[in-house]
Amino acid sequence: MDNRVDNTRETRASAFASPVQVQPAADAPISVGAVVEVRRRFDQAWARGFQIAAVTADGYRIRRNSDGSLLPVSFAPADLRQAAEA
Repeated sequence: MDNRVDNTRETRASAFASPVQVQPAADAPISVGAVVEVRRRFDQAWARGFQIAAVTADGYRIRRNSDGSLLPVSFAPADLRQAAEA
């Protein structure tokens, strides 16, 4: 009897795993007016050019800096990170 373990399925699955390493937001809340990056839902990359407009029970409301628009949905803390200072 052959006692080898077949890792083929695991290897195939890991080949399609996302290479993106995302660090969760810090435990401390981000304050209103802070410049942040927002995780894009399409490809999980970080987008620049936003700031915190409000903190609500549902999460954070975000304003786009380029045109001042308030985005129509709330964002979870894990989808935000403070922007690096330029």
